Amino acid sequence: MRMPPPDNAILSRRDTIAEGLRRIVGEAHVMDDEASLKAYETDALSAYRQMPMLVVLPGDTGEVSSVLAFCKREGVKIVPRGAGTGLSGGALPLEDGITVGLGRFNRILEIDYANRAAVVQPGVANLTISQAMDAAGFYYAPDPSSQIACSIGGNVAENSGGVHCLKYGLTTNNLLGVEMVMMGGEILRIGGKQFDSDGYDLLGLITGSEGMLGVITEVTVRILPKPPVAQALLIGFPSNDNAGRCVADIIAAGIIPAGLELMDKPAIHATEDFCNAGYPLDAESILICELDGPEVEVAELVHRVGDIARSCEASSLRVSESEAERQKFWLGRKSAFPAAGRLAPDYYVMDGTIPRHRLAEVLARITDLSKEYELQVANVFHAGDGNLHPLILFDSNVPGELERTEEMGGKILKLCVEVGGVLTGEHGVGVEKRDLMGEMFNEIDLKQQQRIKCAFDEGHLLNPGKVFPILHRCAELGRLHVHGGELPFPDLPRF
Repeated sequence: MRMPPPDNAILSRRDTIAEGLRRIVGEAHVMDDEASLKAYETDALSAYRQMPMLVVLPGDTGEVSSVLAFCKREGVKIVPRGAGTGLSGGALPLEDGITVGLGRFNRILEIDYANRAAVVQPGVANLTISQAMDAAGFYYAPDPSSQIACSIGGNVAENSGGVHCLKYGLTTNNLLGVEMVMMGGEILRIGGKQFDSDGYDLLGLITGSEGMLGVITEVTVRILPKPPVAQALLIGFPSNDNAGRCVADIIAAGIIPAGLELMDKPAIHATEDFCNAGYPLDAESILICELDGPEVEVAELVHRVGDIARSCEASSLRVSESEAERQKFWLGRKSAFPAAGRLAPDYYVMDGTIPRHRLAEVLARITDLSKEYELQVANVFHAGDGNLHPLILFDSNVPGELERTEEMGGKILKLCVEVGGVLTGEHGVGVEKRDLMGEMFNEIDLKQQQRIKCAFDEGHLLNPGKVFPILHRCAELGRLHVHGGELPFPDLPRF
């Protein structure tokens, strides 16, 4: 993992920069001592660590604007950071850069039931939004496994999903508007409570941009009424192939579950030991299929899914008979990542997306890689939309094991692209997948993406070193190709 070399001229001005920031946000909200900085040296992808030069904690949009304007004048790099639960190294600090923490942006500003929207600050935890409107019968649909801790601003930056994204969409499908501060301190408002806006889809551009275009200071999300009925089926299978076939058959039948999750045997056993969710320990894999809607519709779909599961040789099938039992089924799935900590001292969470009909094939090839690299893997899938999360288990204290793990992880991601998928489903590129971008995009694709970054951040001060394996200067990207003394598109006006 390579990061840009530090700018020694910036480091030599560290104390002066810190003093300038204190004048903006106050003495208590600038951290420069080693003990405080260490808390920000990594995100949840803990294989990579780097101490930031400084950490600043602004308290409102005006302070964020002043901080960014100051840093642009001083030529100082910025890394925005939410709750630090990211899994691709997107919030990894820079030795000569400032980490801008948004933990003080922790208020729900408005819940507008009439317009089915909530306006929140970026540091609000995902689950907190739903909890705030639970009594009124509403909720926020995207629910990452880390929803108790991950922040909504980070969800926007990574376009996070969750176990219910199959039916209700990822963050981008539930986002109505943002307030964002650009590198020069300009404050933009994009979108709002209305469902659609005319003009360019700037909101879609910002969602998933990994903190490289601006710092988000306010988020407006769509909220939904709770469905009248929700039931979950817990289905065991004798093989991963049977489970993968069942996923494909459910979708092919025109059934769109609220959630459709797959776990293999190592994940089942780890999770059952961790939280006693009632999973069948004799199964090679399980599916959790949740169906919601009007009571008569759910009853019919439960019957149809049960028939499909039996046709795929299901070894067990349970239907939740209470809300508590439904929540227990999901508790196991949402505990899969921490539960894996019982299997090995370390684990590396992968994130790629593949066509649904290739699930069984990809699982088999991951098993082959596990044998080749002598590393155990526990598989957890958002099976309905093909988003896989293999957890490679390793021990970083064993020499060479981390490097072997990263190499195996790279092969899994290349496999995803090879079978017609993509490098990331919801965790982002960050530094983890940065050097694999060439597997999916050619040079023209990458340069076009970088032109968008240049339009927002021509000095490359926002989260540099992430996403792009080679970052071109904006002047290079903007250069026109002249052939035979003629500029391209001669019919267009020149400015």
